Amino acid sequence: MAEQHNQQQQSKNPAGKKPPAQTYKGGPYSWLLIAVVIFIIFSIFSSLQSGNKISWSEFKKLVREGGVASARIDSTQISGRLTDTGMKLRETNVAKYRVTIDTEIKDIAEKFLTDNNVETDFAEPPWLWPLLGWLPMMIFVGLIWFFFIRNLKNGPGGMLTSFGRSRHRLLGKEKMKTTFEDVAGIDEAKEEVAEIIEFLKSPKKFQKIGGRIPRGVLLVGPPGCGKTLLAKAIAGQADVPFFSISGSDFVEMFVGVGASRVRDLFRQAKENSPCIIFLDEIDAIGKKRGPGFVSGGHDEREQTLNAILVEMDGFETDDQIIVMAATNRADVLDKALTRPGRFDRQVVVPLPDVKGRTEILKVHAKKVRMGPDIDLARLARQTPMFSGADLEAIINEAAIAATMANKDYIEMDDLEEARDKVRWGRAKRSRMIDRREKEMVAFHEAGHALAQSLLTDADPLHKVSIIPRGPMGGATFSLPEKDRTYYTRKYCLAELQVCFGGRAAEELFTDDISSGAAADIQAATSLARNMITTWGMSDLLGPVDYAQHYDENYYFNQSGTEYSDKTAEMIDNEVRKLIDEAHLKCRDMLAANRDKLEVIANALIKYETLDAADVQTIIKGGTIDKPTVADLLAAEQKKS
Repeated sequence: MAEQHNQQQQSKNPAGKKPPAQTYKGGPYSWLLIAVVIFIIFSIFSSLQSGNKISWSEFKKLVREGGVASARIDSTQISGRLTDTGMKLRETNVAKYRVTIDTEIKDIAEKFLTDNNVETDFAEPPWLWPLLGWLPMMIFVGLIWFFFIRNLKNGPGGMLTSFGRSRHRLLGKEKMKTTFEDVAGIDEAKEEVAEIIEFLKSPKKFQKIGGRIPRGVLLVGPPGCGKTLLAKAIAGQADVPFFSISGSDFVEMFVGVGASRVRDLFRQAKENSPCIIFLDEIDAIGKKRGPGFVSGGHDEREQTLNAILVEMDGFETDDQIIVMAATNRADVLDKALTRPGRFDRQVVVPLPDVKGRTEILKVHAKKVRMGPDIDLARLARQTPMFSGADLEAIINEAAIAATMANKDYIEMDDLEEARDKVRWGRAKRSRMIDRREKEMVAFHEAGHALAQSLLTDADPLHKVSIIPRGPMGGATFSLPEKDRTYYTRKYCLAELQVCFGGRAAEELFTDDISSGAAADIQAATSLARNMITTWGMSDLLGPVDYAQHYDENYYFNQSGTEYSDKTAEMIDNEVRKLIDEAHLKCRDMLAANRDKLEVIANALIKYETLDAADVQTIIKGGTIDKPTVADLLAAEQKKS
């Protein structure tokens, strides 16, 4: 065991070097606590050393009865030792005593002790002696001044002055390791910011012709698409310092602090130019100014916004400072912030397409060990509308799952399970479901799967499962052949039928309906309403926009509907008509393939999960030959 322990230690420290000694870095509160403890210990020790304190009258009584052995007189007190008789009279085991006296009775005390034959000595304390009694208190006050009052008064880190200082994070040239090689899936955005990098590297090239580089670049896109990563990559590619701060860091409870921090940030940026200032989540301070009830002339957020506008206007043509900001709410930003001369360049960072998702997965896959069966292009097709952060989470979750399963590398099954976990939640394999509920879920999901397989205009089926996952009792997954930038009427009508595949199957086989169709009904209603009000796909209402919009001058108040009550009734009737037609068509289609639907449901009860190939085999009349869940569990038990 000792040998094994030594080998482990050597493997952790191959060079044989001693690990650095851990140092304690105590804050002001730690030192203050230590000072208080020292003060208490010193006070207790001093009181024990000085002896019991007695009054002048008690001291005279002890002297008369022979209880005092010796006395030492100085200007403020009498101290000495008691005799055995004196200790018995005071009922104490401490022989030392002390009596506080005034200067006026010093001569009287001396005569009194001499008359009673007490051995008396005189001592004049040194001039430092009074100060020693106040030493603990002086140390205590000094520590408080050093750690608190000194910080409150002055210094670059002072508490009062630090309120107005910027709380940015500065990454110097040596720390900026992120480059365009680390950014994938947003090639158009990288091309659009290439001129900014060229300006930071060689500004004289632009000054020769007289062109002005955009002072501000606004990165707009959904969360997790890589806006912050792109800003860091620009700084790393241009090899310039990177000032990063969040919009919420400007706002404090003290009025005027945000504006002061903005001025401090831009002052430091000018001292370190060329550089990049990155304002993350700028919508926290850059919302529209207007008559809304949350806005006012002395609003702290509005003062901060005004300070940013003034500072960006103060840039000279030779200031090599690029201000970048990121937001996913560009529609709420103030127009003065996005006008030419400020954030006059908007770069859209969208959700990646199939090619972009493949490139992003390759970037993250370099950090983990992948198996030979990994197909990242297939995984990219299986993850429509996933952001870069979602894709990174898939790789990470797959690595964790493979590690917990004691695998040497990540397999494709791990990636698919991680994808489902990221989007819909962890599978609840231990959840107990009775036979009746399991059959209802199986027929519900079989209805979705069969409808998706038979409808050519819908997205192809990927797999169907009755394993509970997240809030769902089961799930049917599609595999889009491509990323859809627009939706056709045929596709929308097919998707409406797929939504009602589960409800129709319940009606055909269980002679009942369940609440499992709640999410399907919600999705179908939303899709049908968009078809009518936004996309103009109704023959009765025509290509007219009936969607409700929000007034840009108000943050929460709706502008109200712009159509009559009769039109609203027509919209409701058209939505109901689309949904009823889709429901009826789906039910008729499933009724015509009743035998196939029943076989798919029974296979789901037996295997719990079927892929698209299994469903196609059943539709063509074939049989499935693969181990069941019980067989897999038995095999795992034998291995263990």
